[in-house]
Amino acid sequence: MRVLIREEIADAGIELLRAKFDVVIDTDSPLEEIVGDYDALIVRSATKVTADIVERATKLKVIGRAGVGVDNVDVDAATRRGIVVANAPESNVVSAAEHAVGLLLALARNIPQAHAALVEGRWERSKWGGVELADKVLGVLGFGRIGRQVARRALGLQMKVVAYDPFVSAERFRELGVESATFDGVLERAEFLTLHLPLTDETRHSIDADAIGRMRDGARLINAARGALVDEEALVAALESGKLGGAAVDVFSKEPYDGPLLRAPNIVVTPHLAASTEEAQDRAGVIVAEQVAAALDGGLVTNAVNIPTVGADDLEALGPFIPLAAKLGRLAMELAGGDVRRIAIEVYGALAENDTRLLTVAALNGAFQGHTDQPVNYVNAPIIAADRGIEVIEEKRRSSRDFTNLVRVSADGVRVAGTTIGTDDRHWLVSALGFELDMELAPRMALLLYDDVPGVIGRIGNLFGAAGVNIANMTVSRNREGGKALMALSIDSPAPPELMEQLREGMDEAYVIQS
Repeated sequence: MRVLIREEIADAGIELLRAKFDVVIDTDSPLEEIVGDYDALIVRSATKVTADIVERATKLKVIGRAGVGVDNVDVDAATRRGIVVANAPESNVVSAAEHAVGLLLALARNIPQAHAALVEGRWERSKWGGVELADKVLGVLGFGRIGRQVARRALGLQMKVVAYDPFVSAERFRELGVESATFDGVLERAEFLTLHLPLTDETRHSIDADAIGRMRDGARLINAARGALVDEEALVAALESGKLGGAAVDVFSKEPYDGPLLRAPNIVVTPHLAASTEEAQDRAGVIVAEQVAAALDGGLVTNAVNIPTVGADDLEALGPFIPLAAKLGRLAMELAGGDVRRIAIEVYGALAENDTRLLTVAALNGAFQGHTDQPVNYVNAPIIAADRGIEVIEEKRRSSRDFTNLVRVSADGVRVAGTTIGTDDRHWLVSALGFELDMELAPRMALLLYDDVPGVIGRIGNLFGAAGVNIANMTVSRNREGGKALMALSIDSPAPPELMEQLREGMDEAYVIQS
């Protein structure tokens, strides 16, 4: 597979990719002319991956953004095409947090202004005296990765930290010794306010004239997150009126920026430097290379922005069950005949306490393999279901009768269920077609439904033996003596067509599933 690197990334990331793939570094050729030759594309912030580029990327499987934001990638267009879009959200956490704290210190002690005055020959010691941070209240809006790192460092400076984030549990606030408050509560109490919110339609211009009006007189604002979180005109007015005692800004609504904020009083500005450290840039390159490699290898891309994202704790719990759900989805679809109108995913046991959306996507990914004329992956499987009018049902129950954790997938009522066994989390089939089973899931399997009469097992064994196909495992289940029985087998090699025809003779149903 071929990987196109469009902008500079760390050498370690390039070498990681070159160990597996054909890597081409081309920063000059027109992207729309060459993108169709590649399976993966890696960019930073300068390259614009538009819908037109995506349309021309006929082979593309993954777009890697070596950094946090994906504003320069048309994620919707990529998703429709089943292209994974992955970024490196952890790469700049430390750098961004340190820069925010640097702005906090510079703002409190007027360091840039004092420096500028001194190099211009003015000794203005009394003019640029500042305030201590110890015992001051730092308000943190957005308590994600960066917000938490800023809070840790502020606590080390003996500040009192109060934070707002509706998506963070109360336990996480308590762990760090940070007080949780409402959005307005943080505004009203903060002597210094730092922004770490994601930019969405809801958060755009969160800090406008109204929000600033609710802040303490003389409070100071730090923004090293997204420029559009702040109404810049309102901020300039607040600085000029003295409502705010100062502001430190690293990001702007339009960049490069040259506007009135640069000339406002008591302002500290930097040109979007928060992630601009050698360590962050190297980390971003390595992380995105790992994500691209995972996508091309058919693995789970943990940083994909167009696949449901779950927390680290949830992902650790779900990990062994994601490929299990995919296998069950594939099996259920094969048993149902492929043309279904409803797919249900049920999760039982302690696993149900986690965010299980990835299991649903995995089950859909497995179900559609071989049943659509387009490549299927974790990105476009839900879209394929929606396009086909398939109803997708998710259910969770915290108790399971016989297993600690159980995943059941149904395709139009045809049910299969599985769990994991042992320390190596082997994938185990525990029920299918209404029969209880006990065998390891395998790439090649046969399920045979028949009348529970003598001689069937021997005949089936002879048929496989005559065809030269070895039976690796077999289990038989029945609903009652003399009733119906289900035989499940895993086989070492593909079953030839003539064997499949022979298996169907005398059977109510015969299913052969092989990759």
